[in-house]
Amino acid sequence: MSTLELGELESGLQKIFDYGKGIKQQVPLPRSNRSNSPFRYPGGKFYARRLILEELPEHDQYGEPFAGGASVFFAKRKSKHSVLNDLDDNVINTLLQIRDNVEELIALLDGVPATRKLHAYYKNKYQPSNDLERAFRWYYLNRTSYSGIMKPENCYWGYGKKYSMRPENWPPHLRTVSDKLQNVMLTSIDFEQSIDGLPDGSFAFVDPPYYDADQQKFYNCSFELEDHVRLRDCLRRNRNRIRFLLTYDDHDEVREMYSWVHDLSGRTWNYTINRTDDQRNGAKLKDGFRGARNKGRELFIRNYYV
Repeated sequence: MSTLELGELESGLQKIFDYGKGIKQQVPLPRSNRSNSPFRYPGGKFYARRLILEELPEHDQYGEPFAGGASVFFAKRKSKHSVLNDLDDNVINTLLQIRDNVEELIALLDGVPATRKLHAYYKNKYQPSNDLERAFRWYYLNRTSYSGIMKPENCYWGYGKKYSMRPENWPPHLRTVSDKLQNVMLTSIDFEQSIDGLPDGSFAFVDPPYYDADQQKFYNCSFELEDHVRLRDCLRRNRNRIRFLLTYDDHDEVREMYSWVHDLSGRTWNYTINRTDDQRNGAKLKDGFRGARNKGRELFIRNYYV
């Protein structure tokens, strides 16, 4: 075969390769098509989200100053402008990587099984070298820890195939989450800055740590009595500029702090705590252990009428 013929053959093969590559790129990658939070999160509103959605007013601009797992954001219709904020920069960094580098994050997770041994390794030994690897570590530990608790001293293995999303289902769901996060502003600043910075006419879903809760167990960022007071004062000075729905534990002092709002009422919902075992008593799911069924009750505090 002459040099000219060889060149023509190579050129033809390259065109075929490029064409096939183009077709492959056009094939949509699998998605879960379920707009749920990508995280397991203590105190999250996954089980209460339907009740909350019924309370939301019409809005084009939306903010969550305590995003956490952002269950309400992922459950509701996307607004023209949305801001998710959390003081825990690991939460925001992971959301950023899901938004901007989801395929790279999926590549790091590819083939990594959910095991107790790997959970211990990523918790105690693995050292991320960049923000993508930091998000990979945080996401893996979050998905495989009991109740998604990420405070290191209380971050324990808590994954069960029957009750937790399996690793093979992580990539499709992460792509769906990434789609929802496009054009969403993600910040890690103090809640006052976040609320004060919302445009006039915005709606804010405000879900702070409970007033009467042992937060040291669950969260990396503390929230003291003075912070609860700061939140009240912040919402009060913004009450004529933005609308907000604030969720809190039903406590007499909270009712007193927010006696100035338009509507303050209790809401109750059922939720089930499913876990892989009863660590206190050594009982396992395979031996007949079942998670307890509980009732959640909170105050819904609004400065508007539905």
